Amino acid sequence: MRTEDDLHHLIRLKAAEPAAAVVQLLSEAVRKRHGAAVQAVLFYGSCRRSGDDRGGMVDLYAIVDRYRAAYGSRGLSVLNWLLPPNVFYLEVEGEGRVVRCKYAVLSMEDFERGTSGRWFHSYLWGRFAQPTAVLYARSPEAQQRVHDALARAVVTFLSRTIPCVEGSFSARELWIKGLGLSYRAELRAERPAKLAGLYHADPDYYDRATEVALPLLPFGVARVGDAPARYEARCSRLRRAACRAAWSVRSVQGKLLHLLRLLKGAFTFAGGLDYLLWKIERHTGVTVEVPERLKGHPVLALCVLSWKLYRRGGFR
Repeated sequence: MRTEDDLHHLIRLKAAEPAAAVVQLLSEAVRKRHGAAVQAVLFYGSCRRSGDDRGGMVDLYAIVDRYRAAYGSRGLSVLNWLLPPNVFYLEVEGEGRVVRCKYAVLSMEDFERGTSGRWFHSYLWGRFAQPTAVLYARSPEAQQRVHDALARAVVTFLSRTIPCVEGSFSARELWIKGLGLSYRAELRAERPAKLAGLYHADPDYYDRATEVALPLLPFGVARVGDAPARYEARCSRLRRAACRAAWSVRSVQGKLLHLLRLLKGAFTFAGGLDYLLWKIERHTGVTVEVPERLKGHPVLALCVLSWKLYRRGGFR
């Protein structure tokens, strides 16, 4: 029987994977901007998977003590508390070029709650069930809290995905299903083929995470085949129905929350409108021109363009 230690060992190995020097420069710039309030800086997303920041934007999370301590601004603190996280843009010079990132600010308390079963929506546990590197931890205690939260994200992700999978399944099928559910619970630009790419970017991690996390779930899962390993959940019909209903709610709730975060980002994310349009075109090929009269009104522009992009298939 596997234990919780197996999952934590896997998380620690992934968290300790080195990042490029330019990514470390971004991490240091984030810490400089928010000072002693930063407990940890996390690195995830497409640049972490590819190991190359060129042509993309590095995704970081700054885990802080309290929002007021991170900003010294009541307005930003309240926005972060009402609808976490706040997202910011940052660029630094490194290796003779400009390196860019968007980083989110989240309190340790919200991070721990958002990766656990106490957080209904998949916004955080859906992200952090995926491989994540810890670029900086202020103390061994902060590092342990981050590792614990990342492990909880895996367990939460699997416990809320497996009841939606009928019959036997492989780790690949399970994660592609779960990632699809979590992506559809937001206004995401990525196409279905991208989901398989997420799994294939690190299949050993996903296979191993499945194997060691299954005994920690609140229901039984039996291994029913090998090469590759296949599993079958022992879930009641009521649990399966509740799981499907919950994802239906998340799909509606998440799109509304995502739109609100985009609107909030108009105040915190320099160039946020241009970034949104670039990302959607990169993933889908859908382009929308910003009318000149809207360029000076980012909130109004996001409202109008989000609807246009959704109708044209820019969001799923």
